[in-house]
Amino acid sequence: MANIVLTRIDERLLHGQVRITWGKHSGANTILIANDEVAGNPVLQAPFKGAAGGEYHVLFRTVEQAIQNIPKAGPERKILLLCNNPTDVAALAKGGVPIDEVNIGNMHYHPGKTKVDTNVCVDLKDMKAFEVLRELGIPSTIQHMPESTKQIIFDVVGELA
Repeated sequence: MANIVLTRIDERLLHGQVRITWGKHSGANTILIANDEVAGNPVLQAPFKGAAGGEYHVLFRTVEQAIQNIPKAGPERKILLLCNNPTDVAALAKGGVPIDEVNIGNMHYHPGKTKVDTNVCVDLKDMKAFEVLRELGIPSTIQHMPESTKQIIFDVVGELA
């Protein structure tokens, strides 16, 4: 059975804050980036491997590969699961990946998105994905650092219009 110790949405995926702060806090020994674009492109993977600093085993999987492979991971593999958007996390959860909670990190502003927190901007597509997660019983919380207070996304944004 897979041992996912943290599921995080971070548009930047793997960078220093994830490695140093969230990796250590979660006790992870593996960082799995579930992203269709990065999984198929070794050039995009290189900086993420460097950002891991040799401390973690770093895996790159498409969303579908992650759905197929995560359940096969042994309990000794403590996985920090990273996605850059909530739609991919919802797909993973719907595909049976055992996610207990989603940590929402950085979701930057792009045209059509609304800033709802210091580092979180969402649009209707994002909120629909968070709704899917909520329907599956998976809370989605904004938390910038481990010592920060968690805020449930729907308490910050409100219900869908």
